[in-house]
Amino acid sequence: MERSRSWFRWWRKKARQGDATGGGEEEAGHKVVVDGSEIRELVEDREAFGMLVDSTFRQLDADGNGKLSVRELRPAVADIGAALGLPAEGASPNTDHICSEVVSELTHGTSQGEVSKAEFQEALSDILLGMAAGLKRDPLVILRMDGEDLRDFVASSRYEPSAAAISSLVVSEGSPLRQCLLAALQQLTVDHGVPPASDTWVAENIIEPALQQLLADQLDQPASRDGFFQQLKKLLGAMAERLHEQPVIVAHTENTYDGSGVKRLLGSKFELDKLLGSVWRGVAAEHKNKASKECLIATIDKMADAASLPYYGAVKQVDAVVNEAIKTANANDGKTVDEAEFKKLVTDTLGVVMRQLNSSPVFVCTNTVVHEPLSGASALFS
Repeated sequence: MERSRSWFRWWRKKARQGDATGGGEEEAGHKVVVDGSEIRELVEDREAFGMLVDSTFRQLDADGNGKLSVRELRPAVADIGAALGLPAEGASPNTDHICSEVVSELTHGTSQGEVSKAEFQEALSDILLGMAAGLKRDPLVILRMDGEDLRDFVASSRYEPSAAAISSLVVSEGSPLRQCLLAALQQLTVDHGVPPASDTWVAENIIEPALQQLLADQLDQPASRDGFFQQLKKLLGAMAERLHEQPVIVAHTENTYDGSGVKRLLGSKFELDKLLGSVWRGVAAEHKNKASKECLIATIDKMADAASLPYYGAVKQVDAVVNEAIKTANANDGKTVDEAEFKKLVTDTLGVVMRQLNSSPVFVCTNTVVHEPLSGASALFS
């Protein structure tokens, strides 16, 4: 895995040198945009990719029989993803979904659930290109949070109005100061220089040590508005110092689903017809001629990339829109339809999804601490 590991070192070096993709001059040293381009480069480099496959397959094929069992595939994908610098499983629902789908399709119909080296190479290529496609559509921004942005926020003109707005939400009569401060941290985001306060590692290694620098007797007393202002500023300053000593790496994503991708797809008759034909041919035999909800969800999932939609299960708000669209399109479970009717039903369902998202766009923002490198977090970008 030397080629992939060297790429991991490459983006760490880029971040340190302030040459991160997508970052402005001020921010470049603190973030790297992972858009899948380096993963595609790896797969397209036949020599390097072949070496990756050989090395990985030998490591996994413990008994040396030239076959891999199904249960060995997912850990292999996780290891390769980690070597590529991607967050652990669970940080990006889109890439998680791709991995699950590819592994499932790879092993479908294989004898005794085993995979040959050639099948593994093909699957690995599909998995990595699927990750690259997902990251191109929804890039991950890898943030190195070292306290500098937090110090800048506290010293800026943004701090007082932000603190005032937060205090109106979290300070209530009789509430202990500690409780109010912890609630305040839940209102602050990476935009303020604060890593996810709900993360256990952040709570234990950044927040709690910073709280210990405040007066313990005051933390247990009911919070006043003035006292909250003063202590929140001290807490954030102490957190900035902790982050300077132990920087935190955060995977940040933000997406707005407004139906524009669906509109573009529906407006291209050639692309839509081609995609619908491919999807129809790929519909599982048990779903043929039946317009079940499950079948429609699986169909829309196969069209998700082309329609700029998240995979079902990744974003609850969009799931709700899809569910309602299926109802509106009268997709009754078990209803018998032919190919033309099926394609019309899918098109009508996407039309409802488009209109709903156009009138009420769904904005999704996630911030996930990347725990793999935390054993040496301060050296991750060095």
